Amino acid sequence: MTRHTIRLGSIAGIPVGLDYSWFLIFALLTWVLAVSYYPTEFAGWPQSQYWIMGALTAILLFVSVLLHELGHSVLARHYGISVRNITLFIFGGVAHIDGEPPSPAAEFWIAVAGPVVSLALAVLCSLLEPVFVAAAPLLAVVKYLAFINFALVLFNLIPGFPLDGGRVFRAIVWAVTHNLHRATVTASNAGRLFAYAFIAFGVWQVFAGNLIGGLWIAFIGWFLETAAVAQVQQDSIQHLLAGHKVSEAMHACDPPVAPETTLQEVVDHHVLGAGRRNFLVGQPDHVDGLLTLHRIKEVARNEWTTTTAAQAMIPRARMKSVGPDTALLTALQNMDRNGFNQLPVMVDGRAEGVLSREDAISYLRVLQDLAIQS
Repeated sequence: MTRHTIRLGSIAGIPVGLDYSWFLIFALLTWVLAVSYYPTEFAGWPQSQYWIMGALTAILLFVSVLLHELGHSVLARHYGISVRNITLFIFGGVAHIDGEPPSPAAEFWIAVAGPVVSLALAVLCSLLEPVFVAAAPLLAVVKYLAFINFALVLFNLIPGFPLDGGRVFRAIVWAVTHNLHRATVTASNAGRLFAYAFIAFGVWQVFAGNLIGGLWIAFIGWFLETAAVAQVQQDSIQHLLAGHKVSEAMHACDPPVAPETTLQEVVDHHVLGAGRRNFLVGQPDHVDGLLTLHRIKEVARNEWTTTTAAQAMIPRARMKSVGPDTALLTALQNMDRNGFNQLPVMVDGRAEGVLSREDAISYLRVLQDLAIQS
């Protein structure tokens, strides 16, 4: 979860959160349902009932989206892929799955799991419509949820990455070519074509007089195009870094800070004097922990002269580190997942070096230059 996300809890051990952008789409959807859909479909209700039903339906829609993403997540776990979290945001929801599927078949089944859940919800709501004929509010909800879940199935099966249909397309191309990188680029380019079609259709709708609908369709197209480009870039990075180790990109670490050094001395001599932000604490042949600028700031400034590095550091037992033979891509994913800018490179309690984001970026640029020249 990021600082822009409100955590709601967890389902089957998977954290679920709301991005702040969700509140915008919730308000917009509630308004559309309250002033347009429900008054048209069910005339004669009190105005307050339209707004209550609009808000309730919007919430149930996002419950449907959550179940859709849980479908992806359950299948991902089945294939041994961890799921970091599920986030609901302005465009629906996304399951943050760590790593790529192990095979085209795994990619296919993980991709179709979400639409299958949405289709099951659409069918279930359709079957409930005759049951609630005499209860207009309940009929209104299941009727709308049947429609919107079926629409989600159709939209997500568009064969363009990063939509579910694009992932199915990628699985097929992967199975045929036996090349995940080529399959990703092909599916992402298909996604960009569909994105441009959405943008063009949205602009046409704006000029045709449908301002809000046209802008929304164009906005969706822009989001899909941005996501497809980001996926290509991410895949290119993964392709370049494949087979490379941390030891190839890391830099030599500075001497450790003595455990008895006060935080004031650390700030005066190492932070302000040398511009450092992370400090190994201990001896050259044995590291006791890691002291970060964030940990220093957690201590009241008037206590810096009496608090030692050993007291403020992260103990080695809880310190995140990597080995020199760790895959560079794995180390970067670890840094991104935990919000770190640097990771100590350790062997048997001894610091071999430090890997920073800047190190990885510089090494990646070298690999890109070599790839272009070749």
